[in-house]
Amino acid sequence: MKKSAYSLLKVLLLLLAPPLFCAAAPAGCAAGGRTAAPAEAAVPETDAAETAPAVPETAAAETAPAAGDAAPAEAVPAPETAAPAPAGASMRALVLNAGPRPGEPFAVALALPPEPGQEAAAPPQAILLDSGGRRSARASFFSTGTDGAGTAIMAALLAVPSTMRGGKAAVRIEGLPPPGLEDIPVTIGDREFISETIDLDDLNTALRTEPDPQKTSEAEQLQMILRQTGTQIYTEGPFIPPVTSTRRTSFYGDRRIYRYTDGSTGNSIHAGVDYGVPTGTRVSACAPGRVVLARPRIVTGNSVVLEHLPGVYSLYYHLDSIAVREGDLVMAGTILGESGATGLATGPHLHWEIRVAGENTDPDALTARPLLDRNEIFVKLFE
Repeated sequence: MKKSAYSLLKVLLLLLAPPLFCAAAPAGCAAGGRTAAPAEAAVPETDAAETAPAVPETAAAETAPAAGDAAPAEAVPAPETAAPAPAGASMRALVLNAGPRPGEPFAVALALPPEPGQEAAAPPQAILLDSGGRRSARASFFSTGTDGAGTAIMAALLAVPSTMRGGKAAVRIEGLPPPGLEDIPVTIGDREFISETIDLDDLNTALRTEPDPQKTSEAEQLQMILRQTGTQIYTEGPFIPPVTSTRRTSFYGDRRIYRYTDGSTGNSIHAGVDYGVPTGTRVSACAPGRVVLARPRIVTGNSVVLEHLPGVYSLYYHLDSIAVREGDLVMAGTILGESGATGLATGPHLHWEIRVAGENTDPDALTARPLLDRNEIFVKLFE
C-alpha cells in the first residue's frame, strides 16, 4: 500500500477508535510521571459449582436461531494492510479498553522488533498487578501478525478478577529482551455485586460437599483446557447471547451462600450468568470457535466448551442434550444442544460463562464490544 493510502487509513481508524489506552515506555525512559499507588490485595476467587433457582414450569420456551447450514468457522486472517513501522522503531506496548471494572476483560498490545541472530524464546507474558504490586492475573502474548519490517505485533488478553478492588493498578510485561518496558498504569473501576442465598436438597448438598475422585478429575481436566493459550483466532467481533430469552435467574459475580440440608453453609462466587429457560430450549454458540469439550460432567451436567481466541473460552452448562462433538468448528448461532437441569441444578436453566486467561469474565462485557481489534492495535502502536 502506498504511503498516502496508509496515512488515510490511519486517520480513518483513529477517528473511529476510542482514545482509551495507556502506553509503556522502555525501562529507564519517562512514562508521563504516572506510577501505581499502594492499595489492598485482591482476595482469591472461589472456584465453585454453579446452581440456579428453580424455573416455573409455565415459563414460555425461548429458542435461539437455527444455524444448521452454517459454514464451519475459520481462523480470522491477519490484516493485509500492515505497513512497515517507522525507521528505528523500538519495543512499545499499550493497554486498550482502559478502565476495566472487576470481571471485565481488556487487551494489551506489544510491538516487538526482530532481534538479529536471536530466536524467540517463550512468548512474553502480561501480568496484572494490584496497587500493592501483587499479581492478580496473567496471560501469554500471541501473534496477530507482523509489519513490513518484521516487527511482531502481539496481543495478550486479560480479565480483572471479580474480587479485585477498584483503584490504581498496573500491567507488567515479562520475558522481553533488555531493556524491557516500564509498567503500564491502569485504573480499575469500582463495582458492586449482589448476594443471594440458595437452599440445596440432599442430592445437590452431596454434589457440593462429598469427596469424589471423578469430580476432582473433571475439575482438573477443565482447568488444563482453560489455562491454555493457543494460536488460532476464530473471531474478533462481539459475542452474542446463547439464547434469545432475556430472563436471568442469576448474574455474573453474585456472592452466593449455599444452605445445606444439615444446616451448614458454603460460599462461592457465581462465574457466569444463568438464563431461566425451560428444558429443551435451543442453545447456540456465542461466536465462531472450536469445540474443545462436549460431554457430561458430575457438577455441571452435560457441558460444552468453545475456544474463540487464544485463552478465551465460552462454557455452556446443565444442558439436557449435546448436539456437537469435540473438535467441531462452529459459527455464531450454531446449535450446541438444548437446555436442561443436569448436574448441580435446582431447576431448568442455562449457565453461560466466559473465561479469559483462566479468569471468570462478565459475558456482558464481550457482547458490548470486541475484545481484540487488530487494526486498532496497529494504528495505536505506531501512531
